Amino acid sequence: MNMCFKRIKMNRSSKTFRPKKNIPEGSHQYELLKHAEATLGSGNLRQAVMLPEGEDLNEWIAVNTVDFFNQINMLYGTITEFCTETSCSVMSAGPRYEYHWADGTNIKKPIKCSAPKYIDYLMTWVQDQLDDETLFPSKIGVPFPKNFMSVAKTILKRLFRVYAHIYHQHFDSVMQLQEEAHLNTSFKHFIFFVQEFNLIDRRELSPLQDLIEKLGSKDR
Repeated sequence: MNMCFKRIKMNRSSKTFRPKKNIPEGSHQYELLKHAEATLGSGNLRQAVMLPEGEDLNEWIAVNTVDFFNQINMLYGTITEFCTETSCSVMSAGPRYEYHWADGTNIKKPIKCSAPKYIDYLMTWVQDQLDDETLFPSKIGVPFPKNFMSVAKTILKRLFRVYAHIYHQHFDSVMQLQEEAHLNTSFKHFIFFVQEFNLIDRRELSPLQDLIEKLGSKDR
């Protein structure tokens, strides 16, 4: 995992997605991140996603949610030139799954929009959640809110949709860029994490169920 991704300028607009500010060195969350990096380096992803002994579940989920946001931000940034209003006029994951955007605040009624527009809405919304100190406190001793787990589940559910769109609509481009190993490793880490803590309903994972089962069987 790497919290130090540079800003990724999206080709489709002047919008710049800014990954969550680096976790402050010396903080407890920074130590958790270093632990996660060390266990990831072992190659055992099932072990890497487990809650470290004695650690707070909310804090572990927060640190990993920030990192998954950064990973997906970077992965999508590599294929934005292929994901356009013309090529992806709807946000979909294959012919059976289509996503409409609503955030409950600015857009209360779900709207049909292009994939780049949907992902723009999505990543901006996630960024706002991660930057909200009342939801994702970074200071020692500041408690997580009672609704933290619900917010984290919604973030991860929506981030999954970006993986699903990339796999269904842009995997050929990913292979041309020779990024498939990076994408597969990132997605496998993501799936093992959400499975470990039951963070995404199985029905939401349906667009990539075959891939998920394949990744799981390889790890047994």
